[in-house]
Amino acid sequence: LLEKQQVIASQGATITALCTLAEMRDNETGNHIRRTQNYVRVLAGRLRDHPRFGADLDDETIGLLYKSAPLHDIGKVAIPDAILQKPGSLTAEEWVVMKRHADFGRDALAQAEKDLGESAGFLRYAREIAFGHHEKWDGSGYPQGLIGESIPLSARLMAVADVYDALISKRVYKPAYPHHEALAIIREGRGGHFDPDIVDGLLSIEVSFRAIADAYRDANQDGETT
Repeated sequence: LLEKQQVIASQGATITALCTLAEMRDNETGNHIRRTQNYVRVLAGRLRDHPRFGADLDDETIGLLYKSAPLHDIGKVAIPDAILQKPGSLTAEEWVVMKRHADFGRDALAQAEKDLGESAGFLRYAREIAFGHHEKWDGSGYPQGLIGESIPLSARLMAVADVYDALISKRVYKPAYPHHEALAIIREGRGGHFDPDIVDGLLSIEVSFRAIADAYRDANQDGETT
């Protein structure tokens, strides 16, 4: 039992260190990390009884997804500041560089997974999420252009969580969308950008998403998510 507790503690320390490093360079906040990991947790919990997902979403897996979700954009630490922190839209050439954060994250987490071995099983999900959360259900995403269920479930869950949070968050290049507009945009992406059953799962617990967004609201966003 003591050994297991030590492993859990080391996993938490590893994630905290990596996420702190990422936050130092990215314009996104620690609250984004907390919101998205909680979205993933409640969404996975909602889908655990779904016939498509039940076999893959037991308590242990949901816990590992929650633990690994904060590492979804860890690859951004390798993106130049001029691109990562640019206040306006990226050029086509800059966008090519930015998209490489998925590869960088996958490679770094794969090496960490290899070095730590079985004691770092959570890194499998972190690697899947980092590499795959920009894939789209219809195959139009990146970096591999995967289609449908060839995209890991962990990445499909994060795709919905990450886009929802991006929509409701204020950025230098865009205002924050209210909750109902963010849901409408995600609904439009059902079967295109997103796994349709995962979108349905979100819509069935949208109150929970809104509550998480309000609980971990950014300092520059006033009032509740509307």
